[in-house]
Amino acid sequence: MSEGRRYRYDDDIEEPKKKKKTKKKRHIFLKIFITLLMIIAMLAGTTAGFMYSMLDQIEFDNQVDKTQIEVNEGVEEAKGTLNILLFGVDSRNQTNSYDDALSDVIMVVSINQDTKKVKIASIYRDTYLQRSDTKSFDKITHNFKKGPQASMNTINSNLDLSIKDYVAINFNVVVDVVDAVGGVTLELTNEEAKEINPYIDEVNRTTGHKSKRITKGGTYTLDGVQATAYARIRYTAGGDWTRTERQRKVLNLAFEKAKTMSIGDLKKLADKVLKQVSTNVSWTQIIALAASAGSYEIEETKGWPFEVASYQPDKVWYRSTKKFRKTSARVT
Repeated sequence: MSEGRRYRYDDDIEEPKKKKKTKKKRHIFLKIFITLLMIIAMLAGTTAGFMYSMLDQIEFDNQVDKTQIEVNEGVEEAKGTLNILLFGVDSRNQTNSYDDALSDVIMVVSINQDTKKVKIASIYRDTYLQRSDTKSFDKITHNFKKGPQASMNTINSNLDLSIKDYVAINFNVVVDVVDAVGGVTLELTNEEAKEINPYIDEVNRTTGHKSKRITKGGTYTLDGVQATAYARIRYTAGGDWTRTERQRKVLNLAFEKAKTMSIGDLKKLADKVLKQVSTNVSWTQIIALAASAGSYEIEETKGWPFEVASYQPDKVWYRSTKKFRKTSARVT
């Protein structure tokens, strides 16, 4: 690796042509993040005290030591580009305690601050990577149990990145977003209707809601609990791929409805959502990002690894790059 290399997340990566359609896809937690930035920007036109009272609801993480985040030698962030790791966290509670939590959604969000273009690389939760702390191999979703710094270290060391900023959003925030917009209308297959109910029961327990179960396939207007449960279904045909498709469906519908909400309703939504956000991005950085939030354009999205191999070395399914799969027996 050459000295002083400057890295954008998509350097030296070519995506197969069949993936081009993903450029038009939009991701669940990024839309929530941008919506929050736009709310902050709009509130900036009121009073400074009011805006800062909103920001004060976010949990600002002072435990992450940016000087101790691992970056491979020679890797630097490209000038004018801000890279943030965005985690959708399955903490299964209503607090920002991420002890023993999993990062079910992991995205590298690359913001070109000059052009206002945003690129996203989603890292599949079951991707098999070498942990930076133990040097053993494991699913990347498990690394978040040790906190966001451990996840940043592992992702940086495996993907040649230099990311030092993160935003983590509790998966249960989807409940509040969907309820605030009046629900989302979706068609469920019989297979999905069968699988959704244990998730409805679990989300009810963790949020204190009492949403109803779904008895059969059909078209429904799902409330927040039901929509969150729908987005978490895993054990159907297509596995994690169809799961991420369901996540996108839920947010696409909710986001379109949220765009028509009044400032007052958006503020009420922010009051609930911001409490479930944790980040080490500074207030000044957030305000600077918020000022341009309305100009952001999601230019490109990708999923990584692009080509994967699935295998089951210990009765647990993993996904890895095909190149890694060929050599995994020697390193594990």
